[in-house]
Parts: sequence; C-alpha cells; structure tokens
Amino acid sequence: MKFLRFLLLLGVIGLALAWFLTRPQTLPEDYLAGLEPNTEHGETVFWAAGCASCHAAPKSTGDDKLVLSGGYRIESDFGTFVAPNISPSEAGIAGWSALDLANALKEGVSPDGKHLYPSFPYTTYVNMTPQDIVDLKSFLDTLPPSDEESAPHELGFPFNMRRGLGLWKMVNLNEGWVLEIAETPQIERGRYLVEALGHCAECHTPRDITGGLDHANWMGGAPNPSGKGNIPAIAPDKLDWSAPDIAYYLETGFTPEFDSAGGAMASVVEGLAKISPEDREAIAAYLKALP
Repeated sequence: MKFLRFLLLLGVIGLALAWFLTRPQTLPEDYLAGLEPNTEHGETVFWAAGCASCHAAPKSTGDDKLVLSGGYRIESDFGTFVAPNISPSEAGIAGWSALDLANALKEGVSPDGKHLYPSFPYTTYVNMTPQDIVDLKSFLDTLPPSDEESAPHELGFPFNMRRGLGLWKMVNLNEGWVLEIAETPQIERGRYLVEALGHCAECHTPRDITGGLDHANWMGGAPNPSGKGNIPAIAPDKLDWSAPDIAYYLETGFTPEFDSAGGAMASVVEGLAKISPEDREAIAAYLKALP
C-alpha cells in the first residue's frame, strides 16, 4: 500500500513538473522599450518574411495580396493547419500590441497565452531583431482590414493538445545561426534574410522524427508536406546555379533552364521581387556560401 502511494505521489509530481515545463513563456515587458517604428522598412520586412504568401486569401492577386484574411491550408503528417486572419481588424490582430507580435514571432505564444503551432514558422522568426518586429507591426497596421473569421486547424489527437508544444519547443525553438560564420557583410545580410525572415528552410530542409528541422541536412531538399512530390535541394552541392542565376530567379521566377517557378514558390518569388536587388543578391551569396 505504501509503495502504491509512493508511485501515485511520484506520478503527481511528474505531472506537475511536466505542466510547469510546458507552460507558454513570453518575452520581458520591456523587450521593445525605446524602439521607434519605421513603417517603410516594415514593408521590406513584410515581403522578405513572406507574410502574404500564407496569410493572403488563396488565389488572391495584386493589391488583394495585402488583405491578410487567411485561409491558406498547409497539409502535413500531423493534420491540416489553416493560416489565420492577421489583418488589422477585430477578426485579425487589431488588438495586438507590438509585444504581442514579438511573443508570437519569437516565442510562438498568442496574446491569450497559448502555444502557437509551428506551421507559423517561429523557429525561424526567433532570430528576428526587435527593431524589425516593431517595424513590421507598424506596416501591418496600415493594411486593409478583413472581417473574415479565422478557420480552425484540422488536427486529431494528440496533435490538438497544444500544451505538448512546450516540450517540442524545448527541443526545436532555439535562437542562433546554422551558418555560424558569415565571411562578408553581404553573406551576413543574406543569412539574416534566409535564417531569420525568409524561412526557406521550412520547405527546403528535411525534418527529424519530432517534426523539427534537420540542421545536418540544411537546404538538402524535403518531401512535400502535402505528399505530392519533393521540394528541391538548394544547398550548393545540389544546385549548380550561379549567384546571379539565383538572384534573377528570386526576382522573376525564371530558371537558367528557361523554366519558371510554380506552386507555392511562385508566391514566394512574388514577394521577393519587391525587396531590393541588393537583398536578393545577398540571399544568393548566402546560399552559395553554405558548406
């Protein structure tokens, strides 16, 4: 009997410890203190971070890409994730502060204190600078509002239990660079654009058993989460394009083989075409600098 009570006590202590360790964690209240927003630069962050690629309504074009009503569906082995409305409306993020956005981007935590699913690529955004977050929030606030309600994710048990994401984050949510040494300012800028904003690895890098990115095979290509084909490798030993070829592709969508970008990549190119030529060249330099 005493042994059973001891086991029960251990179980209770274990559950309490797990509950504590998996709690959503947020940034300090003064994390963004003293930063003034630059809305013009926020637009660059917006396009480089690919916000419209997921949060604009599916099949939207032109100026409608700036109406971030959500609805894009991300198929995966864990279920279907649906991008939410992040327009400046009551159905979106009108009530969010810049710190709320920072907690979502860097900690994967919503304003109501819940874990966000990593279909929102905060494992990349964790490397964003505080200033870029403030600037991005300022730009988002200028966009057209949408009253479209966010659709729920379509997940089965146990993936619909958000609390478990606390353990997942302990393994997969870490600030830092994959390319540890950037030998030139251009490569350093490219590293920031790719590893902090562009989240290229989210598609082009395979995942481990936890669903996190396999850093040992960085940019080595991956199965399409929808189950349809593969996403190509863009590591330098797999992609023989020159740096100018890569920069031109990111601007126009045209490959050196006279093919063109399709599927989700077409939307990515549409956004990257709006950043500066120097930034596209920096992305290309980064990709060529990978080991």
